[in-house]
Amino acid sequence: MTAATYQYVDLPDASVVTTRALLTARENITDTVAARAMMCIHGGAGFGKTLAVNTCLRELEPAGEDVRKITFRARPTARAVCYELFTALDLAGEPPRHPSEFDRLLKTALAERPRTFLVDEAQWLNGEAFEYFRYLWDEPSTQLAIIFVGGEGCHTVLRREPMLSSRIFIWQHFTRLTPSEVLDVIPLFHPIWADADPDDITFADSHAAHGNFRAWAQLTAHTRTALARTGRPRVDQELLRWAFSRLA
Repeated sequence: MTAATYQYVDLPDASVVTTRALLTARENITDTVAARAMMCIHGGAGFGKTLAVNTCLRELEPAGEDVRKITFRARPTARAVCYELFTALDLAGEPPRHPSEFDRLLKTALAERPRTFLVDEAQWLNGEAFEYFRYLWDEPSTQLAIIFVGGEGCHTVLRREPMLSSRIFIWQHFTRLTPSEVLDVIPLFHPIWADADPDDITFADSHAAHGNFRAWAQLTAHTRTALARTGRPRVDQELLRWAFSRLA
């Protein structure tokens, strides 16, 4: 599968790699959607959570699944969640002013057909915002599956609220790639690593990428530039050290 536009950087020739975490996410998301349940995918930044979830949900769309995505960039109120849902559902007209009217409108829209919501950057949500999603999901007429994706703060808030935590169907924790996974996965991620010496891949991981997929994408972009500028046929440690110098 060719890397989609939501890859970590605009990296030509990169591929979405089927890691163990992605395979697990595919199974978990499929089961969550089938059950019209809620799940939480959490972990550190750059570990591939959003990429994996987008890939898995995109696979469901040809089967007719109505997938809507909401991304939070700041801590929202429950009313701000309502506005995001209004926009994500492409509802006509102006958003209602009164909370009870807003609730009725959203419940009516969500009862029309089954839907799946991807709620990304969910670490920004507080208990009140999570509670509003639970309120809509609990409504008997709605047919919702909800995938919360976020940093560890997402997991912490959900676990703190028993009424929310008890309704999470599946929890999945994304972690760094292990050293052995790096050697399996990175040669498939981009052609510049396909014929690289495994020792050089290990060197790059231990000095710069540390099992973080976003860091590997950035490192790959800089190493690709170095190969183009020097005309060298393959990666070596001198090139890698130059790429390291561009990274924090």
